[in-house]
Amino acid sequence: MINFLPFKSLIPSQDKAKEVAALPYDVFNQIEAKLEVNDKPYSFLRIDRAETNFDDNTHIYSEQVYKKASSLLNEWIEKEILIQDDEESFYLYELKSANHQQTGIVGLTAVNDMLNGSIKDHELTRKDKQIDRINHIDYCHAHTGPILMFYKDELNFGLIIESIKEKYLPIIDVVSDDAIRHRVFRIANLSEQNIIKHHFNTLNALYIADGHHRAAAAKAIALKRNNQVVTDLSKSSNLFLSVVFPETQLTILDYNRVIKDLNHYEPEDFLSEVEKSFEIISTSSQSISPIHKGSFSMLLLDTWYLLKYKNRDLLLGSPIDLLDVSILQNTILNPILGIIDPITDSRIDFVGGVKGLDALQTRVQNDCKVAFALVPTSIDELIQISDLGHLMPPKSTWFEPKLRSGLFIHLIED
Repeated sequence: MINFLPFKSLIPSQDKAKEVAALPYDVFNQIEAKLEVNDKPYSFLRIDRAETNFDDNTHIYSEQVYKKASSLLNEWIEKEILIQDDEESFYLYELKSANHQQTGIVGLTAVNDMLNGSIKDHELTRKDKQIDRINHIDYCHAHTGPILMFYKDELNFGLIIESIKEKYLPIIDVVSDDAIRHRVFRIANLSEQNIIKHHFNTLNALYIADGHHRAAAAKAIALKRNNQVVTDLSKSSNLFLSVVFPETQLTILDYNRVIKDLNHYEPEDFLSEVEKSFEIISTSSQSISPIHKGSFSMLLLDTWYLLKYKNRDLLLGSPIDLLDVSILQNTILNPILGIIDPITDSRIDFVGGVKGLDALQTRVQNDCKVAFALVPTSIDELIQISDLGHLMPPKSTWFEPKLRSGLFIHLIED
C-alpha cells in the first residue's frame, strides 16, 4: 500500500512560470550553475543553488547560502512570483518533445513508506550532498524539488489519467530552452482525487528513479522533526514532494565516465591492461556508440575503441555485478585506474548521455585522459535490483527529459 496525498502546492504565476522553471540543481557544477542564472533573476536555480547569488569565494555549503535560499523563497512569495494554492490538489505534469510524451502525477508521498520498504531506492548517496539538501529543506521549510518515481504500469489507470487530463486547461504551459513543453493541470475534484489515491493504495511499491539525495534528506528531516515517529500523515514534514510516472513512459539514457589521468600508465600500457579483460572489436577516429550489454566505447588520445567484456557470462547469477556500470568499475576503474570510490574520487567525472559523445571528446581534449560510453541501464534492471534490496553503483541512470524545479513546492508547516 502506497500513501499518496494531494496538497496545496506553491506554484509560479503563469506569467513568471517560464522564468522560474529551472533544471534540477544537481545537473550543474558550480561554474555551470553560475552561468545558468546569469541574466535570469527569477530562475529557481537561484534558490536551489543559492551560492549563485554570491561571488566565487563563497563556500557552496555555508550558512549564508541557505539563509539566502530562504530569504529569496519568502521574497518571491511576497511578490506573488510564487503563489500557494488555496485547496488541496493533485497535479498532472506533462512533458512533451517532438518524439516523446510523459505524464506524471504530482503529490505527497510518505516517509514511512520509505522506511517500510514500499518506496524503493537503488543508488548510494554522498553524505555531503545529503547534508546539503537537509540544510536546504531546514532553512527553507520546504521541499523545493520533486523526487522522480515510477510505478509498474497498468494500461487502464493510464487511460483514466489521460481522460482526467482532457477535462482541464493547463494552469502552466511553457516551453523550456531545450524545446520541451511543460504543462501542469490541477486536479481538485474530490472524486478524481479518490481515484488516484485508491490506485496508489493498491500498489505494492514505488521506485525512486531520480532524486535520491532529496529523498534521503526528506527522511532525515522527518525523523529529526518528529522524534523518530513518522506515521502521522497530518504532519507535513512526514510527507515529501514526488512526481510519479508509469514505468513505460520513462527514458533512461547512458551515464558516461571521464577520467582525468591514467594512474601513471602510459597510453599503450593502459591499453594493454584493458585488453586483459576486453576484446577490441573495432577502432575509429570517429565516435562509436556501444549497442549491446557488456560492450563499451572508450576514447583514448584521439582513437575510439569498441570494447567487449570477455567474461560477462560468468556474472549471470549476480544482478549487480552484471550491470555495465559495475563491470566498468570492477575491471578498469578500480583495478587499473585506482578509482576505488567513484562517489568521492575527484579524478572521475560523469557525463549524462543527453550531452552526446561529443561531450566526451571535448573533455578528453581538455582536462581528461580517457572516456567511457556505456549502454543505458534498463528499467527492468533497476526494478530487479530495487526489489532485491540492492543498491547500484553511483550515477547508474540518467533520466531524460529532466523535470523542472520551481513548478511545485511543498511548504513544511510543522
